[in-house]
Amino acid sequence: MTNEPFIIFGAERAARWVVTCDHATNRVPAEIGGGNLGIDGADMARHIAYDVGAAGVAIGVAERLGAPAVLSNFSRLVIDPNRGEDDPTLVMRLYDGTIIPANRSVDAAEVARRRDAYTRPYHRALAETLAARDDPILVAVHSFTPQFRGRAPRPWHVSVLHTDDARLAVPLLARLRGLPGTVVGANEPYSGSLKGDSIDRHATAHGRLNALIEVRNDLIADDTGQDLWAERLAACLDAARADADL
Repeated sequence: MTNEPFIIFGAERAARWVVTCDHATNRVPAEIGGGNLGIDGADMARHIAYDVGAAGVAIGVAERLGAPAVLSNFSRLVIDPNRGEDDPTLVMRLYDGTIIPANRSVDAAEVARRRDAYTRPYHRALAETLAARDDPILVAVHSFTPQFRGRAPRPWHVSVLHTDDARLAVPLLARLRGLPGTVVGANEPYSGSLKGDSIDRHATAHGRLNALIEVRNDLIADDTGQDLWAERLAACLDAARADADL
């Protein structure tokens, strides 16, 4: 396993598409608490530490589209790369009922150190990958938990998050809704507009086509589910681009 804060699969692939996964792993670098945030393995395996199954889906989608996949290589509990640099939730001290001991005394200097060591190199790698292409299309792959503690179950199998620029999202939603037995959300369970997030930074700010896809993580918890959803998503993405003549 590389110690770099990002991993790129298929850098040589030449498609317009660039697939990213902001919360690809639950890895904690050794320089932070000896690689331990002070929570147990069961919590580190939960959605609070990373987007369960999303990395496998992102890699599979990228392979099918002939595109590179740019993945983070640190837990979102270390620092969240899908947040603006001044977002107060960059380093979480409490998440879905779990206290994060290694983050309880994190000050502004430590947040800045983690930002410089992890999020900025990741975003540079993504920016460089996009800049190497003419008119690139950014697809971000995430996953969501079926239910937060004490809250209602989430019924969606898959969702597309988008801002006002829905050139790709609208035809993609139509294609996903054509999948038999699939419950599809739009801007669920989160809003697609988050100032400073990866889509805002790398797509919206540049007028680039984009879509953020959320898959419910119980559907992609193993290789079989990841392969199935990678196949579905790649086909829907390619068809959506053609539908809209983008």
